[in-house]
Formats: sequence, structure tokens, C-alpha cells
Amino acid sequence: MLIGVIADDFTGASDIANTLANGQDGLVTTQYLGVPEDAAGAEVEAGVISLKSRSIPVADAVASSLAALHWLKAQGCRQIVFKYCSTFDSTPAGNIGPVAEALADALGVKGVVACPSFPAMRRTLYQGHLFVGDRLLTESGMQHHPLTPMTDADLRRWLRLQTDSEVGHVPAPVVGEGAEAIGAALRACAERGETLVIVDAVTDEDLLRIGQACADAPLLTGGSGIALGLGGNLIARGLAGGGRTRFEGVAGTEAILAGSCSGRTRSQVDAHARKHPTMAVAVEDLLDGRTSPDDLVAFIEANHGEAPLVYSSAAPEDVLAAQTRYGREAVSDRLEGLFAETAGRLVDGGVSRVVVAGGETSGAVAQGLDLGGLTIGPEISPGVPVLVSEKRGVALALKSGNFGGADFFTRALEALAGEGAVHE
Repeated sequence: MLIGVIADDFTGASDIANTLANGQDGLVTTQYLGVPEDAAGAEVEAGVISLKSRSIPVADAVASSLAALHWLKAQGCRQIVFKYCSTFDSTPAGNIGPVAEALADALGVKGVVACPSFPAMRRTLYQGHLFVGDRLLTESGMQHHPLTPMTDADLRRWLRLQTDSEVGHVPAPVVGEGAEAIGAALRACAERGETLVIVDAVTDEDLLRIGQACADAPLLTGGSGIALGLGGNLIARGLAGGGRTRFEGVAGTEAILAGSCSGRTRSQVDAHARKHPTMAVAVEDLLDGRTSPDDLVAFIEANHGEAPLVYSSAAPEDVLAAQTRYGREAVSDRLEGLFAETAGRLVDGGVSRVVVAGGETSGAVAQGLDLGGLTIGPEISPGVPVLVSEKRGVALALKSGNFGGADFFTRALEALAGEGAVHE
């Protein structure tokens, strides 16, 4: 294994695994759910460890990330990537800064790139500020995120709240000069003692330049775009052969579970409901015991073959009201537990194609299914690949809330069956 990735949630892990496996210089890539107990296969060139560490206590996030680092180094990894969301989901007391610093300290490095930019999904970084399309992050809807509301688009300032050292910055004009200039700027940041460095990136070409500048960097951090050029670096040096796993499709019954409250997912739910059976889960019904996994399983099984969807997606004001009444953690834990148990029972009962929307929901479902190592299949839409668990005989699509087009759910089910409809 040459590249090791530590991802702070499951959809983010799938996102960067897709970049590494399906890019122009694709590597043989496997996604692991948690830190594996056994060694990786000899054929694996890039390994992605999916953690569920985005919203847990800082000390726990650091400990699990260091455990992942230890396993990846034992597999021979030359380069480590800490993957977080392209919308930098993290509170001022959050985990991105502490985990990144802990990894940097463990590897003995400073001047480490921090770049969540993902132009394919219209996330760009300019003058240290994160944009979604033509809007600052704080005007994109992320300011209403139920777990990690982003209320400042200046990532230097936001990250500084989480870290012990000053945060550096490599501005867009320097990035535009190319890999040599970027490398010199990063070394200057390291000499000033700046552990983490926000690096502007507006285009994929910027990310490729950053990747070239960091060909020998022990550690990078960012969104999935930060991995765009890493496979090419290894192939050009003759260290990796690359190659993609052939995917024939998985037949059988299907289920769609949506736990994201993002505007994109709610629009996808509305579009799906016009042609397919859907079931809404009200938080108050779940918390008061009127809704259980029995109800969700019965609905899915009664609608096999019709792309049934169960969702708890709600508008920001409804989410806030539920959190105020029951407590944020209680709402989150019960919803995740509901979807995890439902998915487990469905797969045990023979469902073989599962689509999940929402990072926290995907993490809960994946952990509950005991999937083993996941093979990376073709790209369904930017940032979302087909995932195949040979251990359970199931194909999955784990989607971040803001990813995918209006008809994502039906396209994903088609892609899991090997019917094409790949890449929007």
C-alpha cells in the first residue's frame, strides 16, 4: 500500500476512494470500515479507512485517527491523507484541527496542506475563504447544519480556533505559479512553525499543482480533490501500476434510506416521491415510540421493485424544534440507530442494493452491516462511487447530503445493478 487515507466519515471516505480509483491515474483502491484487524491485500495501492469521527469528542477522534495512522504505516504507506468534508463541517471546538495536528506531530511535519476545495461540486477556496458556487460557505445553507453549523467562511480564522499553532496561507496567485512556487511557500510556512496551511484552489488544475508540489509530503489534509494528482505521482515514478476493478453489477431487491437534512437531499426526496413510494419518519414519532424499525422494514418489503425510499429529512426549522425538545444528541442517536437496525434487517432478509443519503446516516448503516473491505466500482455521480461488499453480497451508494442530481436515487440503483447511468 502506497497511499493511506483517514476519513472522518463514511461518505467522505467513499468520495476520496472514488477519486483515487476512478481518476485519470486510478489506483487499486479498497475502502475499510474502521481500522482493520488484518493486513491489506498485496494488490492494494491505496487504502481508505472510514472513521465516524467528525462529531465525536475530540480526544476520541484523535485516538481513532492515530490508530488508523499506525495501521496504514504498518502497511507501508508513503503518504497519508486526512480527508474531511469539502464544506469543512466542524464547529469551533471541532475535530479537524486537533486531528490534523496530532497526525502532523506523529509524523514530525509542519507546513501541511489544508485544502477542502472540490471544484467538481462547486466548492472552491479563494483568499482563505470557502465558497459554494458563488456564495460564501456561510450563505450556502451550511450555517444551518444540525450538527456542524458553519458560521465563518474564513478557514484560517475557523481553523485557528481549533489548533495550537498559527495557520498559514498559500494564496491563489502563488498556486497559479505552479508546483515549485507552492512547495517554496509551504516550506516557508513550516519554517515559521505553522503546522497547517490553508492553500487556495479554484480549479482542478490548482489541485493538480498542489498534488505535484506535495509528491513527497508525508501528510496532506483536505477534501477528496486533494487526491487528484497523487496517483499520477506514483505511476510516473513507476511505484504503482494502477488499474480499475471490473464491476458487473449486483442484482436483487433494493432500499433507499435518507437521513440528511440538506437542501439537496430534500429536493431529491421530493423528486423521487413523484414516481416512487416514500415513507417519512417524524422525529417525534420515533422519540415517542410510535415508529420503529418494524415499520420501516415492512414498508420497504411491501414495495420491492418500486425503489422504495424511507427518509427523515426535514427543513432546518423543524430539525431545530426537534433538537430543542429532545436534545441534539438524542435525536441524532435515535435516527442513526433506526436506520442502522433497519438496514441490517433488510440485508439479512436479502436486500442487495442499498442507497444511503447523509454522512452520519451512512456511517451508522455501514457500521451496523459489518461489510468488510469494500471494492470501489464506477462513479455514479461526482464524489459517489459504487461500493461492493463481497462479504455481504451487497452493493451500496453512500451519498453525502449535498451530492448528486435531482434523480440521484434512481440513477444510483441502476448503477448498483450494473445498468450504466454512471456519472452525471
